This record gives sequence, C-alpha cells and structure tokens, in this order.
Amino acid sequence: MQNLHLIRLELARDPDHPEGDRRHGYEFVAPLDAMGNLDLKGWDQARARCTVHRFHSGEEDMRGHLVHRAGGAGGSQWIFHYDVAGDPDEDEVGFHFESHCFNQGDYVSIREMDEELHTFLVVSVRPLDV
Repeated sequence: MQNLHLIRLELARDPDHPEGDRRHGYEFVAPLDAMGNLDLKGWDQARARCTVHRFHSGEEDMRGHLVHRAGGAGGSQWIFHYDVAGDPDEDEVGFHFESHCFNQGDYVSIREMDEELHTFLVVSVRPLDV
C-alpha cells in the first residue's frame, strides 16, 4: 500500500503577495508516512501515479510528475518534472522536501523555474483511494 495523498500548495505571504496567492500553486499526488513525510519506498512503487499540476495566474497550467533523483545538498532531491519534451530547465526543486512534513498548515519551499525560492502553504492533504 502506497498511502497516496493529494496535496495542495498555495503561495504563502511574501513582500509581493502580502495575502499570499491561491491562484499560484501546485496540486500533487505523493505517498506520505504517518508523520506526513514523503515516503521514498511508496513513491518507488507508485511513480506513475505521483503526478503534479502547476497553476500560476496568467500562465498556462503545466502537468508532470513528482520525481526523486540523485543530486542536491543532501545527496538526493525531490523535483517536479514537467512533461515538456523532457526539458530539465523546466524542473522545479522542492527545498528539503526529504525532511519536511506535508500536513495542513505547514510551509514548504520550491525553487521555481525563475530560479527563485518561494514559500508555499500546505492548504490541504487528502488521502486517495488506492
């Protein structure tokens, strides 16, 4: 059992968005352990189901997959890889996703395509039927 969840992230408050922005975010499917951490073994068993939907106001929506790959400061990293002709420049990196919890009300950061690190609020986490 992969314990898959649908996770919604929305841009948190920042100097450019003092109220945050619910039109700028992500919905993605990922396996979580009991604490709300990404589960690498579960991901390995359900890679094809671990999808991401990127929505940013004024931009075309993008779809892709949650991917775990070698590299980064901790030796590996979680990324959103978009199905755009396999272009790695379109990847977005989860900042310390390996150690963050994905529980409603938590905050996580993503290095987006603009190479800027943005903070997102975990708005909802909903178990999926397997």
